[in-house]
Amino acid sequence: MARKTKQPETLGDKLAQPLGKRLISALRIVLASLSIGLMAWLASGIPAYGAGAAALGLVALWLLSRRKKPRGYLLLSADKQGFMRDLRLSDKTAVFDGNNIYHFGLKHKIGATPLWALVQSLRREGYRIVCFFDANIFFTLQENGDLDGAGNHHSIDTLKELFGLRPDEIYIVPSGHQADAFIIETLSHLPISFAVTNDRFRDYQDTYGFLAENRDWRKGVTIKAGEIRLYQHKFKPALRV
Repeated sequence: MARKTKQPETLGDKLAQPLGKRLISALRIVLASLSIGLMAWLASGIPAYGAGAAALGLVALWLLSRRKKPRGYLLLSADKQGFMRDLRLSDKTAVFDGNNIYHFGLKHKIGATPLWALVQSLRREGYRIVCFFDANIFFTLQENGDLDGAGNHHSIDTLKELFGLRPDEIYIVPSGHQADAFIIETLSHLPISFAVTNDRFRDYQDTYGFLAENRDWRKGVTIKAGEIRLYQHKFKPALRV
C-alpha cells in the first residue's frame, strides 16, 4: 500500500527542500569539484595544484548553488521577525503593500490613516495580516513628517505605533530589493490570500501568470463619500475618514 505524502500545513513546510534533494545537490557539488581538481592535477602533474583547484571549485560551485535557490527561499531567509515560515496555508491572509497604501494616504492628505484603519478592520474580520515595507520606509516617513529626525526611530516599534501593526505582521524587505516581489511571491504560495495595494504589478506578469489571469489576487483602496473602501469588500461598520 502506497504511503500517503503529508500535505504541507505552513509556508515553511511548503518551501522546505526535501532532505533527499539537498543531499543530491551537495553530492553533485562535491563530484564536480573533484573533477575540476583531477583535471588540474592531470594538466599540471602537480598534486597540490589539483587539490587547490578542487577547493576553489568547491567554493565557487557552492556560491553558485546559493544563487539558484527557489524564489521563496529569500522570502524566509530575509524575514527578521521570523514569522513567515509559520503562516498557515489554511488561514485567510491579507498581504499589505505598506509603502503603496501609505503613499495613498499621503495623496489624500490623511497620512497613515488608511493603512491603520484597514489593518484593524481586516484583523477583526479574522484575516492574518502580513505587511511588507520597502527598506526606505523610515526615510519616507521622515520626509513626510511622520517621523522626526532626532534619535533612532528606525525600528519596528515606529511602524507598530503609526500603523497599528503587531511585530509578527511586519516584514521590511532587504535593501536592494523591492517589496513588490516579496508580496507576489507570498500570494503565489498562500491559497487564501489577497494583496491590499493599488499597484497592478504589471512588470511581474510574465513570471507570475495569476496576475493576468484574474483580479481576485488584488483589492485596491479608494476613498468615496468620506469612507475608506476596499475593492469588492464591504466593511461593517464603514471606515470613515
